Amino acid sequence: MPLNVEIEKLPDGVSVVTMTGQLTLGLNLKLADSQVHAAIAEGANKLVFDMTGLDYLDSAGLGMLVFTYGTLNEKGGALRLCGVAPRIASVLKLTKTDELMGMDATKEESLKALGVK
Repeated sequence: MPLNVEIEKLPDGVSVVTMTGQLTLGLNLKLADSQVHAAIAEGANKLVFDMTGLDYLDSAGLGMLVFTYGTLNEKGGALRLCGVAPRIASVLKLTKTDELMGMDATKEESLKALGVK
């Protein structure tokens, strides 16, 4: 299943990145990464990655998450993940990536954690 990314811009530098499909090495990952970093360049400093529709990620996808986290962290921003499938959550836990990024059950919880009302 190909990767699809949609970015919803909210007020105060907050954006929700909704991903469906598989976050894996290839052209789709490169396009997704460029979309996310374009949003950051345009002023987004708090991102929610809604992963409800994401069913798989590989090490390249994990690398994209960590790189995005680092970029936002350098700018004083934040990254939260929501709707993470158990299979993906186990990869995040195994690599201790879950300790870097907050994970929430729903998009609303992630937005609340970022201070969005």
